[in-house]
Amino acid sequence: MDPVRSAALDDPAAWRHAGRELLALAMMDTRNALLARLPALQDDAAAPLRRQLLAAGAWPEWWISRHVQRHRGEAADAALPRLPGLEPRLDGWRNGAAVPSLADLRGYLAATLELTLDLLSATPEDDAALALFRQALRHEDRLLEALRTTLGDGAPPPRPQRPPLGVPAARAVVGTDAAGGGFVPEAERGREAVTLPAFEIDAQPVCWAAFAEFAADGGYDDDRLWTTEGRAWRERKGRRAPAFVEQLQGGVLVQRGFGPQARLERAPAQQAAAHVTRHEAQAWCTWAGRRLPTDAEWSHAAATLPRLGFAFGDVLEWVLGAARPWDGAGPWPPAALDEPGPGRAVLRGGSWATPARWRTAAARRFAAPDDDRAACGFRSCAR
Repeated sequence: MDPVRSAALDDPAAWRHAGRELLALAMMDTRNALLARLPALQDDAAAPLRRQLLAAGAWPEWWISRHVQRHRGEAADAALPRLPGLEPRLDGWRNGAAVPSLADLRGYLAATLELTLDLLSATPEDDAALALFRQALRHEDRLLEALRTTLGDGAPPPRPQRPPLGVPAARAVVGTDAAGGGFVPEAERGREAVTLPAFEIDAQPVCWAAFAEFAADGGYDDDRLWTTEGRAWRERKGRRAPAFVEQLQGGVLVQRGFGPQARLERAPAQQAAAHVTRHEAQAWCTWAGRRLPTDAEWSHAAATLPRLGFAFGDVLEWVLGAARPWDGAGPWPPAALDEPGPGRAVLRGGSWATPARWRTAAARRFAAPDDDRAACGFRSCAR
């Protein structure tokens, strides 16, 4: 792939307005990245991951090739009966009745991509007709992100610690107006004007060295630091460190990889802490005399402070507040990847495992506050 095309694939603005050609290149790029990692899934222990990757073909089948109203995009009737699928064994594979072999998985992913690209080539160059294809790419990029995270295929870079940044009081506008055209992920849609008092925010996510201090000071044992939900989670899990952390004192040892490729690695002290639940993030903030940023504070800082040292994209970042749409988001689309609602929380930015086209200041998604398998971290604000 030539450098011009590579740059376009990583450009968030370019791909959100991608026509058939760029969209096809992005779909092939992501599918090839998934296929390149299949050899790591040969072990029997990787059967759940092979089932998970079936979704890379099953999602576009359900929403595109088997959907008679795919041309209507998000306005399509999701309740309509679907056309027959390509693989009669798919339901058995997905419900655990059988395990797809690597050859089966590779063949299914190749066949579904070919069919999707054939349909894309005959699709009109307009936002409605391309909407489900763009969402299919987003879905597959999420699968790639999850696989990279599980396989330990990379890690956040260590960053020299910088002092917190002061943010003046401002009247900020958060969210993205979907009426402007192109593809806007559902959790980013809508526009809200928010009055923000002056605040102070960390220049980068909290690192392992700072998180280890919390654990060494008895942070996991001090009930006063934890919310009611956080205490219940901690006691249920018996947690004394973030997921995949084998040691916090005397240097952080983290388990990376999966199955035969699993190994222990020493994490750099200045690397962003990862696989942290929002419960742990809030407990750390209480211990440090700080707090998580609000959704609007994080959004405003990410949009206005990068030149002053605000770094994001190492880990997905927890913020305060419940998972809700921005005002004016409109009806939630039937093919949405993020569901709002009580008991769900908000993550901002992207992680080292996230394809570059998604690591933007507007990036926003929803997750359970006890999610510790994703590459989640946090930064703090002064109270």
